[in-house]
Amino acid sequence: MQEILKLQKKIIPELVELLEKRYNILSTIYYNQPIGRRILANKLNLGERVVRTEINFFKEQGLIEIHTPGMTVTKDGEKIVNELKEFIHDIRGLSEVEEQVKSLLNIRKVIIVPGDIEKDPQIVKDLGKASAKYLKEVIKDNSIIALTGGSTIKEVVEAFPKVNFSNVLVVPARGGMGRNVETQSNTLAASLAKKVNGTYKMLHIPENLSDDILETLLKKKNISEVVDCIRKADILLYGIGNAEHMAQKRGAEDSEIMKLIDLGAIGEAFGCYFNKKGEVVFRTAIVGLDINEARKIKTHIAVAGGKNKVSSIISTQLNNSNSILVTDEAAGKEIVRILSENIK
Repeated sequence: MQEILKLQKKIIPELVELLEKRYNILSTIYYNQPIGRRILANKLNLGERVVRTEINFFKEQGLIEIHTPGMTVTKDGEKIVNELKEFIHDIRGLSEVEEQVKSLLNIRKVIIVPGDIEKDPQIVKDLGKASAKYLKEVIKDNSIIALTGGSTIKEVVEAFPKVNFSNVLVVPARGGMGRNVETQSNTLAASLAKKVNGTYKMLHIPENLSDDILETLLKKKNISEVVDCIRKADILLYGIGNAEHMAQKRGAEDSEIMKLIDLGAIGEAFGCYFNKKGEVVFRTAIVGLDINEARKIKTHIAVAGGKNKVSSIISTQLNNSNSILVTDEAAGKEIVRILSENIK
C-alpha cells in the first residue's frame, strides 16, 4: 500500500490532494452537522466558491443532504468518512510516525488519528473511537478496568460499542468528586460497565484531603474493597493534563502550584505529576491508584491530543513500557520533532 501511495504522489499528486481535500470537507460536515456553507468555508479556510463546488459534488453522490438548518451527512457519507480514515492515515505516512513516536518514547504502541485537535476540536471524537476500538480488543472475560474522568475519556466511553463480556468490572482509578458529573470517573465507570455487560463500583471521595482523613477512610470496608479492586486492574484508561492547569483545576493553593513548578512538573496523569525525564515529582493525596500500583497494570491506554499537550504527553509516557498512546497527527509529529532534536 505504501509503495502504491508513493507512486500515486509522484505520478498523479493532484488525485491524492483532491482526495484529502474532499475527506477534510466531508468529515468536517460530519462532525459539525448541521452546518452552513459559510461556516464550513471558514472552518476549512477555503473560498466559498470552492466549497460550493464540492457541496454540489457530494449532494450528487448522495453523501450529504441540505436542509434549512444546514448540511448533514447521509449514511453513505458516514460510511465513506469512516472507510477513508485508514487511507488518509496511510497517505500522510502516519504508520511511520507511530513507529517513530513508539521508539522515541520507548512505549508499547502508538495509535495516531489524522488531524489536529487544536484546529478542529471534533478530532477528539476520532481519538475516542480509536481508543474504544483498541480497548475492545484488549478486554477479556474477568477483566478489571480502571479509568479516570475527563472529557477525553468520556469520548472513549461514548464511542465504545455495546458488547457482551463475562464478569468484567469497571472502577474509577481514583477518588474525586469533580465539578461536572458527566465527566466524573464514577459516572464513566458506570456507563462503560453497562456497555460491556459488566458491573461497576464507585468511589465518592473528594480530593485534597489530609493524610489522617485518608488513613481513616481507607479503614472503612466499603472503601477498602473498592481500592483492592482498583489495585487488581489489568487495564488502565486515562487522560493526560498539563501539570499547572490540573493543579489549578483541583483547587490547589498558589503556594502548591509554585512548588510544582519548582519541582519541574510538566504533565499530570491519575493524580501524579511528572517532570521532563518522566519521573514522578509529586502525588496528590487521594484514595485509589498509586503510581507504584499503576506500574504493575499490564495495559495502560493514555489518550491525549494537540500540540499544547505534547510536553505533558512526553513527561507522562517516557519509558512506560506498558503504555499504548492514542494521539492526533499534530501531536505525534511534534513529539518526533522535539525528541529527535534532543537526541542530536
